[in-house]
Amino acid sequence: MMKKTETQKHTYNMTFGLLSGFAIIMVVAGHLGYDLMAAGGLFPYYSFHVPLFLFISGYFYKDAEEEHPLAYIVRKCRRLLVPYLAWNLFYGLIAHFLRTCGLAIGEEISFRTLFLTPFLHGYQFLYNYAAWFVPVLFFIEVMNLFMRIIAKQLLAKPLRTFIRTLNRQNASDEVSADSVNHVLEWLYLAVCLLVGMAVVSFAIEGRVWGIYKTPGRILFLFPCFQMGQFYRKNLEKHDTLGSLPYFAVLLGIQTLLHLCCNGLGFSAVWCTSFANGPVIPYVTIVSGIAFWLRIARLLTPVAGENRAVKYLGQNTFTVMMHHIMIFMLIKIILAGVAAHSGFCADFDFEQFKTYIDYIYLVRGVEHFKMVYLAAGVSIPLLLRYLMESIWKKKRPAQITEAAAQDETRMIA
Repeated sequence: MMKKTETQKHTYNMTFGLLSGFAIIMVVAGHLGYDLMAAGGLFPYYSFHVPLFLFISGYFYKDAEEEHPLAYIVRKCRRLLVPYLAWNLFYGLIAHFLRTCGLAIGEEISFRTLFLTPFLHGYQFLYNYAAWFVPVLFFIEVMNLFMRIIAKQLLAKPLRTFIRTLNRQNASDEVSADSVNHVLEWLYLAVCLLVGMAVVSFAIEGRVWGIYKTPGRILFLFPCFQMGQFYRKNLEKHDTLGSLPYFAVLLGIQTLLHLCCNGLGFSAVWCTSFANGPVIPYVTIVSGIAFWLRIARLLTPVAGENRAVKYLGQNTFTVMMHHIMIFMLIKIILAGVAAHSGFCADFDFEQFKTYIDYIYLVRGVEHFKMVYLAAGVSIPLLLRYLMESIWKKKRPAQITEAAAQDETRMIA
């Protein structure tokens, strides 16, 4: 029996592991209003960081999934929706308990808040509102699957004819599947971008509201998933420009955007705040992703096989789901200190009880946000690690690099 060669083995993609880690740190920092990784404000988080998750997920999509679409959907349900809904119940109970303690945050538990609102906006209990992204990712992955299955059925033959004509080949000449897929990737991206830009135009006109925000956010983010596939299949092999000219071009574009635009940030979750028309949001998405992708590539040799970096990249779902609750725990501790001592005398109890995004800074020091950031990232990871350790003792299992890589694809 032949041994697997190094190229045949499943290996962890450290570049995209780093990119996933950067993305989730930006999400946590963004919820603090902490511009730690915004490159001096040149690359605002809210101009690209949510689309970055879609880009990463799209990069890891495999055409082989189309051979067993039902199995793919079931697997995505199990890995995305089931844990999302389970944690939603948990946070519903937490919200109920904290309301009995005087905190007026989150809605009451009901059929709607457990099973409908999570798919409408995801802000039902607030302590886990950052996880609104999970069902969006699920729907985008399912839409992508069926779009590709249907397109290949309907367009493969006409595209072969078109390629033969373009290359002046005879009707008997064989056109490779790679050539067809190359053209299809251009079509997927172009069509999805047109749809996404139409959504932005409707949003600017005030026509994406109420129940329309759910399909709006999905269709707006859908092109970002295609960007990941497009990059892997059509662009990655050409991504060889030296870092000096690469960053010079990116920084020049971003500076020009800041000079010519009315702010670059937008709200992906609410599909609002598009201040510069339908094209600029996708320009900032591409520039932001390109900037951090190159940084991740440059840092890959430095990171090596660092276990902490890999663990963060593999468990962004955990951090996204729980960091708001960690912020709340810190505020509960500070509220206790303020109530029983003269320290933290300026703590705002009214905002603490009613406003989930209230962030108290001890003595007004901006850098205290680092405490929230460090805790919001590390504590969910530590708790997951402890739970995994307990589970492995009860039921030993070997986790392969392939499984770890698939976890990175899950993102959220």
